Amino acid sequence: MLYWLTELSDGGDLFNLFRYITFRAGGAFLTALIFGFIFGRPLIDVLRKRQGKGQPIRNDGPEGHFVKAGTPTMGGLLIVGALLTSTLLWARLDNPFVWMVLFVTMGYAAIGFADDYAKVAKQNTAGVSGRVRLLLGFLIAGLAAAWAAWHHPAELTGQLAFPVFKNALLDLGIFFVPFSMIVIVGAANAVNLTDGLDGLAIMPVMIAGGTLGIIAYAVGRTDFTEYLDVHYVPGTGEILIFCAGLIGGGLGFLWYNAPPAAVFMGDTGSLALGGALGAIAVATKHEIVLAIVGGLFVVEALSVIIQVFYFKRTGKRVFLMAPIHHHYEKKGWAEPQIVIRFWIISLILALIGLATLKLR
Repeated sequence: MLYWLTELSDGGDLFNLFRYITFRAGGAFLTALIFGFIFGRPLIDVLRKRQGKGQPIRNDGPEGHFVKAGTPTMGGLLIVGALLTSTLLWARLDNPFVWMVLFVTMGYAAIGFADDYAKVAKQNTAGVSGRVRLLLGFLIAGLAAAWAAWHHPAELTGQLAFPVFKNALLDLGIFFVPFSMIVIVGAANAVNLTDGLDGLAIMPVMIAGGTLGIIAYAVGRTDFTEYLDVHYVPGTGEILIFCAGLIGGGLGFLWYNAPPAAVFMGDTGSLALGGALGAIAVATKHEIVLAIVGGLFVVEALSVIIQVFYFKRTGKRVFLMAPIHHHYEKKGWAEPQIVIRFWIISLILALIGLATLKLR
């Protein structure tokens, strides 16, 4: 919205700053951060009053989690609110990729909100039916994927780009949309599975979001893409503003989610943020790099898949408990120890993902 102040500029005044994506990204970060600090405590008070007993705790979960009973959920509303406000305020609203990512984020936030509401209202961990969640998730992802394919350059439409290998493309054709749907839905559910300890999911999401923001900015500039030998996708640079808002809103949320958490993110936040990461990867043609940058989320999801598959086949478990962060809890690791070590792993994977821009 503020970008239109450039129409008042003569090229040498304050308004000219709004032409620069990096300046507006800084504004989005600060806006989201301040939003989180201002509305965090009032939101938590409202959620605590409305929810009463707070988020239900699994009976078969780690014993240490029962002390968290009564903690309100749906804290993702704070992140999504900060993210939406900062993006609408600082991004160019004529950019199709900004709207594509916002559509996925808000759509998945709505699914997560319905699931959180059902859990709190019924005071059990069932929530909305898994089939309904997946159906709605795939519907939103399909619309977003088709929108992205429509706005990609003609030479990249339907193509899957590979990191490291210069100019390597795989023509998926009509299968690009189903593939992208799997990427978005998979990312959303992987982040959702990771959100099981105080502060565990939000920091890796911010790290991945910041990394994808840098990638989006790079592939949206011809000078950068020529230097790095990556594919140019016009318009993706504006996604950096969304990612800056994600980091600012995430930090504002982490202020209240740091152990011991005053509020949980809930599916409202985890599905929305995971879906956003998947949407950014699809928009920037970096779907495979997302699997590297978000490697922690991949491992968390795989641990559940392996556990379920192996248990059904043999009646035995590979892990003491899945997702894998609960396995380490069962082994006696302290919650902060798990969280911080997983943060470190996320940062390492993000740096590896960034390195693929130059390794050609």
